[in-house]
Amino acid sequence: MPILLDLLLVVPALLIAVTVHEYSHGKVADLLGDPTPCHSGRLSLNPLSHLDFLGSLMIFLVHIGWAKPVPINPNYFKDPNRGMMYVGLAGPLSNLVMAFLAAFPLRVGLVVPHSLLYFVFLYII
Repeated sequence: MPILLDLLLVVPALLIAVTVHEYSHGKVADLLGDPTPCHSGRLSLNPLSHLDFLGSLMIFLVHIGWAKPVPINPNYFKDPNRGMMYVGLAGPLSNLVMAFLAAFPLRVGLVVPHSLLYFVFLYII
């Protein structure tokens, strides 16, 4: 697949995945009583508030990258250990939900195999 088409498929998937993943961490912390993500401007679906320049660049160079971690203060949680567990699980669980949502059209046959949309869905999941 040409590099330009590869970028056109990877960049939107990256923006969506990173944004929803980090937002999920922040939202769960907020629901558990920690105002830190909101006060730091990280309780947002704006990808620019979550992207780390070097982490994003590394995804394209070595296929391993990262986002800015959402700041949280476990002292706001009633049970800090349990709260940290929930906050930590929120991101990966959001990735699983996105994968199932992206795979559903493929599974039920709404996307024709070997079409451009098919490759977009493969990149997302």
